Amino acid sequence: MSENHSTVPVVAKHQMKQWAELKGENSWTMFKVISEFVDGFERLNKIGPCVSIFGSARTKPDNQYYKAAVDIAQLLTEAGWGVITGGGPGIMEAGNKGASLHGGVSVGLNIHLPFEQNHNQYIDNDKNLEHRYFFVRKVMFVKYAQGFVVMPGGFGTLDEIFEVLTLVQTKRIERVPIILIGKSYWEGLVEWIKSAMLEREHNINPTDLNLFWVVDEPAEVVKIITEFYADGESSS
Repeated sequence: MSENHSTVPVVAKHQMKQWAELKGENSWTMFKVISEFVDGFERLNKIGPCVSIFGSARTKPDNQYYKAAVDIAQLLTEAGWGVITGGGPGIMEAGNKGASLHGGVSVGLNIHLPFEQNHNQYIDNDKNLEHRYFFVRKVMFVKYAQGFVVMPGGFGTLDEIFEVLTLVQTKRIERVPIILIGKSYWEGLVEWIKSAMLEREHNINPTDLNLFWVVDEPAEVVKIITEFYADGESSS
């Protein structure tokens, strides 16, 4: 009885690239990361319920969305919520400003960037954190927020919103209110999510479209968050 043996072709091995020796540097990086986590946890553990506000660092004070962010932060403060931002200029400054000028908790998670970011003046002195690593900063944004307000922004803002949506979608965190501000700004993205991601490629479920709201008015933000927790949706 004959046996058929498949012949595995012999493929010449390519010379693969090698990493430079980085063991010492990697070890020190690990300690820097740990220290950044520890500092964040120790300083934010007692801040109370907060809402994170995302948006562009490039938005000027005369822009409608800067003014809206100030109003949203004020309304959140009056409703008893603290405000967390990325600590820099633009929308971040507006969020901290609205909280600080009206007696609220104002948290800034600043990041070291080569060009555009320094912390703004409206952050509480004991709640101004300096971050070296984006991923540590994002943990702080998510861990200590009971809701997310997303103002118009660029790549960083998109990174932040999709990070949170992914965590909720995959049930790595409980569902929280995720509210996009500015229907005219977000309508193109939302339409692409519906037409391309959902209907054409089936890469998300229809129910995933219910994970966020898109509104225009600051008052709608507080209404959504208040009703969300009044209805007990966070435990659903």
